Amino acid sequence: MTPRENQENDPLLGEEPRGDNHFKFTPEELGKLIDPKSPDLLREYGGTEGIVKSLRVDPAIGISSDEGLDTENPKSKPFQARREYYGRNILPEVKPRSLLSLIWEAYQDKILILLSIAALVSLAVGIHEDYSSRHPEGEPRIGWVDGTAIIVAVAAVVLTNAINDYQKEKQFRKLNAKKEDRVVKLIRSGNEQQISVHEINVGDILFLEPGDIVPVDGIFLSGHNIVCDESSATGESDPIKKGELEKNLDPFILSGSKVLDGNGKCVVIAVGPNSFFGKTMMALRDDESEDTPLQIKLDLLAEQIAKLGVSVALIMLITLVIKYFVTAAISDNFPDGEEIASHMISIVIQAITIVVVAVPEGLPMAVTLSLAYATTKMLKDNNLVRVLSACETMGNATAVCSDKTGTLTQNRMTVVKGLIGFKKFDDEGKTDEWKKSVASSTYDVLVQGIVLNSTAYEDKDENGNIDFVGSKTECALLIFTKSFGVDYKEIRAAIKPVKVYPFASERKTMTTVIKLSSAGPSHGKAPATGDYRVHVKGASEIVLGHCTHYVDAEGKVQELDNNIRQQYKLEIVEFTTKALRTICLAYRDITTHEFNKLGDDPPLDELILLGLVGIQDPLRPSVKESVEAFRKAGVFVRMITGDNIVTARAIAQDAGILTKGGISMEGPEFRKLTPKELDETVPRLQVLARSSPTDKTKVVKWLKNNGDVVAVTGDGTNDGPALKLADVGFSMGIAGTEVAKEASSIILMDDNFSSIVKALKWGRAVNDSVRKFLQFQLTVNITAVVLSFTSAVMSDESESILTAVQLLWVNLIMDTLAALALATEPPTDELLNRRPTSKNASLINYRIWKMIIGQSIFQIAINLSLLHLGPSIFHLSDSKEDLAVLRTLVFNTFVFLQVFNEINCLRIDDSLNVFKNVFNNHTFIIVQLVVIIGQFVIVEFGGVAFGTVRLNWYQWLVTVLIGFLSLPVGLCIRLIPNACIPESILNEDHKPIISQSKMRFESAIEEIKTENKIISALKGNLVNKEKKPRKFNEFIRRPFHKKTG
Repeated sequence: MTPRENQENDPLLGEEPRGDNHFKFTPEELGKLIDPKSPDLLREYGGTEGIVKSLRVDPAIGISSDEGLDTENPKSKPFQARREYYGRNILPEVKPRSLLSLIWEAYQDKILILLSIAALVSLAVGIHEDYSSRHPEGEPRIGWVDGTAIIVAVAAVVLTNAINDYQKEKQFRKLNAKKEDRVVKLIRSGNEQQISVHEINVGDILFLEPGDIVPVDGIFLSGHNIVCDESSATGESDPIKKGELEKNLDPFILSGSKVLDGNGKCVVIAVGPNSFFGKTMMALRDDESEDTPLQIKLDLLAEQIAKLGVSVALIMLITLVIKYFVTAAISDNFPDGEEIASHMISIVIQAITIVVVAVPEGLPMAVTLSLAYATTKMLKDNNLVRVLSACETMGNATAVCSDKTGTLTQNRMTVVKGLIGFKKFDDEGKTDEWKKSVASSTYDVLVQGIVLNSTAYEDKDENGNIDFVGSKTECALLIFTKSFGVDYKEIRAAIKPVKVYPFASERKTMTTVIKLSSAGPSHGKAPATGDYRVHVKGASEIVLGHCTHYVDAEGKVQELDNNIRQQYKLEIVEFTTKALRTICLAYRDITTHEFNKLGDDPPLDELILLGLVGIQDPLRPSVKESVEAFRKAGVFVRMITGDNIVTARAIAQDAGILTKGGISMEGPEFRKLTPKELDETVPRLQVLARSSPTDKTKVVKWLKNNGDVVAVTGDGTNDGPALKLADVGFSMGIAGTEVAKEASSIILMDDNFSSIVKALKWGRAVNDSVRKFLQFQLTVNITAVVLSFTSAVMSDESESILTAVQLLWVNLIMDTLAALALATEPPTDELLNRRPTSKNASLINYRIWKMIIGQSIFQIAINLSLLHLGPSIFHLSDSKEDLAVLRTLVFNTFVFLQVFNEINCLRIDDSLNVFKNVFNNHTFIIVQLVVIIGQFVIVEFGGVAFGTVRLNWYQWLVTVLIGFLSLPVGLCIRLIPNACIPESILNEDHKPIISQSKMRFESAIEEIKTENKIISALKGNLVNKEKKPRKFNEFIRRPFHKKTG
């Protein structure tokens, strides 16, 4: 019977179930096997055999290629029932957000809505005024300009935000674009087939080969030495050996993991959204977003300004109405109804103008420009910002929770220490010095052993780059030899192994036997032609125990006595304490007779020790400096990893993350903590090892609930939920999985942890830019409101000294240009010398208010003085022409007060040097020149439109000099002492639950307590166990010696 005929008659082979007899296990039940891995549940399901039987498949033949196909129905497709029940290996497409939806989203801002209302009211009133009977003949109809200009400004902000988001999304899709559809090998109808990964079904028998990225979840069926790298999925950096459940090996094949070594087969149990990879991806498609700290503060500010503007407008309205009726009552002729109505409309318009002036039109533009500029520049610093608001949120980050593998470390095992041929190197950068000092014969045998006693090889990785594939340890050793210019292919082509004993967990060694020529290096023991060499590598303590000789510094073989053996053991201990994976390398030459006697067990007797190497996944460059920069900036860095506690602690100490007083613990222990214990542990927690994705999420939730702004970094699938939950999620652009990128708000294009420090600087620069702009904008607005209010109340005609179009220039164009000037200041390292600002801190702090109020009082006083004393200072009469000159002088002085105050606003602290770094900000200088030139053109050529007249050189000089007074006044305001101000108002820094200094202090106290306990115990031991006191030096020498006999 042919395989096909056999399959057609076999009920296990996945034919269409009859009646309601569906597959035994649902997709959800099969999913419980993988997430988390559950060997007990697999046994409950009947083991691998039970799974295969439930999926109606024969492991030797696979499912039928035309399962369920109805030849009489042209619309019928194979696997229809199977796919309807278990789904396809395709994730539902994410519908990209349209530009219109992004525009609508960008418009949902309280300040923009407030501006829109003010603009519409202003536009309606302006048009009414232009075409009313009261409009002066010959005057241009420009009442619509103010409202229209505000609408244009709102539109510009909305479009800039929306287009920026749209481009970032487009850029992200391009970065994360699907690679060409890859094929996988499986068995169907008894034949090997290559099909698209999207066509894999639950029940398929999939082949596993080195280098494969597993596209589905599966259960191991059969194979040899299958080893998978699950670091991107679970955070576990050690390779996981796969095998049968009956042999107590891990039978679960995770989607997203990589096959490092071996060959085999697995049965597919989950595809698409039901797989481990798919579930993680689908969980990240939740679009719920929280308001950022800056958004919350801006919304609050918008409400406060709106209330203030309306209050002032109402006061002005009431004041002007009372003034009008009082004046009318004491005059000889009381006005008629039409005249009263006309004046009332004029007063209402004045009040509405006050509201429009009070609202900071330039604020949304400042925020948008600052974010747009920062994100563009951040891309040059290798930060692709996917979510615009993440940029400013990062500026207030108080905690960074980082993955270890691939984030802090390179996810590339490397030889970092060694003692070979009795010559030592302590750093991977010093291997060249070691090579020059070691005997050439030792070096030759070492290279030969590393290259030939290995199954790793070079191939293209998933990104198309040439890299070593196989066991991470073997890859590290081959990279070590490659650094000396060794071509492993050349050596393998010249010498073929004659016998290989693969790595076995029971003996923890791998052994390869080669045939030697008479030219083979042998340390003075030149073998005869036909002799063989045994190369051994493995766990250091095991291999060292089998060695009887060693190679000394001269390259000669010496007997391994107890003294030398002890030296090697001490080196192993030293390597282990630094969390290095220690590999011992040895060899032995044997005769043909001995070779012929070899059996199933490797020849591990009388080995010659070449030496030890320490292998580690090293830190990325600049990680130590970055961690120190975070600490200086008041940001608490935590490492949360799936790796073991010893390795995690060593890496954390090396990076400067684990400090005195800090806590390091494992995930299982962390999960048992009660809420009260959590409150005590998390503030001090610096390392969490053997953690699950749930643990990382739990830490992030706790930190957010306790007032922290949390940034999370990660590159693996397992990091997805925490990246999504965090205030700012950083993923790796090169090593990061698709899941991590999808979940993150910023992608590190160079995978460098130090780029996060640059993001912190840019975030703080954005927040500072917004504050600088507010300091400038509110000074302008307060001055303009008070000046308009006062001059209107004092004027006989109830008219403001500043015309609507003049206010438009001051309040809109200048503000927009100021936004451009203050929002494009590049960040400096000085930004890292302060602690993060508290989430609850006001956007406008005491120092900013001090400057706003001080400058506003000064500017109002100057303008009002000029309004009353101007005629005598500039020798002006009461004529209409000279009145126009006075109005122009006031306007010009007002503008130049703002020009010089803008320089003042470059600093928002009490620093006296406002010109620091000003010449590095080219945009600021250009904007200042544009404003000055613009003001000159308006005054000299504005004429009717702006209500100005030309000024002579003397008038220009005086108004500019008065404007310049903003700088010395700003200096005086900064010198006002803060001694009377409570610390709670002055200090807006985020206050951590426990500071680094307190942790160090408590640690020192604990150490003293421990030392006291030890001394007390030793004293007690001495009194109880000794009849007479020993001498002090004897006690120190033998403190725990027990008396016998």
